[in-house]
Amino acid sequence: MRAELRALTLVILGVLLLALAGCEKTPAPSSSGFAGLGQASEGFTQVEPGTPIVLPQDHGAHPDYRIEWWYVTANLTDEQGQSWGAQWTLFRQALTAQTPEQAEAGWQSEQVWLGHAALTHAGGHLHADRLARGGVGQAGVTVEPFEAWIDEWSLKAQANEHLSPMQVHASGEGFSYQLQLVSEQPIVLQGEGGYSRKSDSDQASWYMSQPFYQVQGEIEWQGQTHRVSGQAWLDREWSSQPLSADQQGWDWFSLHMEDGNKLMLFRLRSADDSHYYSGTWITAEGETIPLRPDQISMQPLNSVSVAQRSLPTRWRLRVPSQQLDIATEALNDQAWMGTGIPYWEGPVRFSGTHDGEGYLEMTGY
Repeated sequence: MRAELRALTLVILGVLLLALAGCEKTPAPSSSGFAGLGQASEGFTQVEPGTPIVLPQDHGAHPDYRIEWWYVTANLTDEQGQSWGAQWTLFRQALTAQTPEQAEAGWQSEQVWLGHAALTHAGGHLHADRLARGGVGQAGVTVEPFEAWIDEWSLKAQANEHLSPMQVHASGEGFSYQLQLVSEQPIVLQGEGGYSRKSDSDQASWYMSQPFYQVQGEIEWQGQTHRVSGQAWLDREWSSQPLSADQQGWDWFSLHMEDGNKLMLFRLRSADDSHYYSGTWITAEGETIPLRPDQISMQPLNSVSVAQRSLPTRWRLRVPSQQLDIATEALNDQAWMGTGIPYWEGPVRFSGTHDGEGYLEMTGY
């Protein structure tokens, strides 16, 4: 049965978004977009503007959409002042569209789950992954109370719109973390009321975030335990075709500024350099200001060798409408997620017109 589970899961690894990790050769160009995310999505529910996000229900799974994820990144500091980054991710992938009842139908479920976890500091990066078939209790999401889990990894929160307080746990070879996240701020809707465009065509996702978490907890690294504190960012996103067929990957930032403002930016890269840009400026009070593509500049500043690839781990980011002009640098250039589909994910710091910290994800390199 375990062999059957692994075989079924590997079939869909090529289409799991953000579940990016480790082949040691650069992926060949595809007619269905990066990791298959530009494939046609007939039979699945489509993302269309005008449909409101409803909380807390939409914290749960959407089996009629092809893919979704629950994604936490945390910038942490220990008692000695050392910086750390923690990542926790759960992905759900549907092989075919299903109702919630069908999605829970034991081994007949067409839902497959993937988890990623990582812990990073300036001198090292460790990661782990988990694979699961839906419908058999190994992985899933409930709303009341809220829990997202795969094996022993979990997010747990009270059943409220804010998902606060929330406990985060994961472990892998050489590392583990147990964190508590708290926020009194509301969930932030990205894009136009949660409708986040991914191209000039019809590609889009439902996208919301909780960027205001304050964190307390404990991490373990190679047998050494550290108390940590910091701030975290939760992303929730679901879609049936989030990319266009010619989009090869993305560069995504979530940034915490020292003045309390937040910023989300991404660039979706196309073969002909007609990249698509989007972002949201989030004030310290939780007000959102959507950013148009022409309001965003994302310029790579370097190129480093990571897992036999060339990646930019330093960037210049500009949003003139918000008087932002910053340079970012990675805490660890080698923050490589080496599982099934390659990607880079790690904590960053930035300075310039604004100072702060955050996370960077780069895929498709």
